[in-house]
Amino acid sequence: MSARQDGPGEGKTSLDVLFPRVYSELHELAERFLWHEREGHTLSPTALVHEAYLRLAAQDVPPADRGRFFGLAAEMMRRILVNHALARRAAKRGGDQVCITLEESLASDVPETELDVIALDEALQRLTAMDPRAGQIVELRFFAGLGVEETAAVLDISPATVKREWSASRAWLRRELASA
Repeated sequence: MSARQDGPGEGKTSLDVLFPRVYSELHELAERFLWHEREGHTLSPTALVHEAYLRLAAQDVPPADRGRFFGLAAEMMRRILVNHALARRAAKRGGDQVCITLEESLASDVPETELDVIALDEALQRLTAMDPRAGQIVELRFFAGLGVEETAAVLDISPATVKREWSASRAWLRRELASA
């Protein structure tokens, strides 16, 4: 399936057509990502959305459906923030780690727990290596903000499975991050 369209917008990819339609939702997603970042963060929500668009366009992957598109966009935004944090850490030689506040939905028993975005990414990578579907569920639920039903539809599994694996993944991530 080609990502190119025929007709009046010839030369435009399906991403070029979709992007203006979902821009405000992507901007809200970026705001959520940056909400708990340190004050004075050099990335704005607009810059984060535009950088994510550039990365999505470079992959030339047509968005299959809404859930998958937002999941991929969230993954791109997370990677951008992790790369930004790594560059900042390298520049500061380990000082001033970039922290985010872990959303209460993931750390319900420890409200306002601050996490290093790099530690969160490393823990998510370990979870994904052990259980790829659990990693996808965390990506879609926590980072893309999809609900249980949307996540189930994207992954073609039952909502009960999403709830069960989401609960187990949250507990695993809490343990990993507490020991980090």
